[in-house]
Amino acid sequence: MNMSNRVVHFEIHASDVEASKKFYSEVFGWKMQQMGGEYGNYVLVVTGPGPDEMVKGGVKMEDMGINGGMMARNAPKPGAEGVGPNAFVCIVGVDNIDTYFDKAKNAGGIVAMDKTPIPHVGTVAYFKDPDGNLFGMIQPEMPAEA
Repeated sequence: MNMSNRVVHFEIHASDVEASKKFYSEVFGWKMQQMGGEYGNYVLVVTGPGPDEMVKGGVKMEDMGINGGMMARNAPKPGAEGVGPNAFVCIVGVDNIDTYFDKAKNAGGIVAMDKTPIPHVGTVAYFKDPDGNLFGMIQPEMPAEA
């Protein structure tokens, strides 16, 4: 089997899985599928169409992405406040960074890096979820249509 070396799954490690499920559902509208004890009570995090839907066709490019999982944290929380990213960080594409920035703050997220425009790329911001996990969001700058 030839893999393309692309990121295919993410995991969120949470001290309070139920609170983290609520946070990400409120902010991004992600769906959560609780697995049973035989799967270590793992939670599947569905951000959009999965591989089955993609194979069938009809999935628009802006709906492409990856799904992930969530599990109980089994190590200490990330480091001290005011320290830059020190992990493999996932960045979520959004259509309006102002809307999602406010949603994250209102749901209990902590701003790690305010909205920052990156020329010819888009506007990016970083948050810590209520459990201290770092994530980013980006509103891509779309090229002008010819």
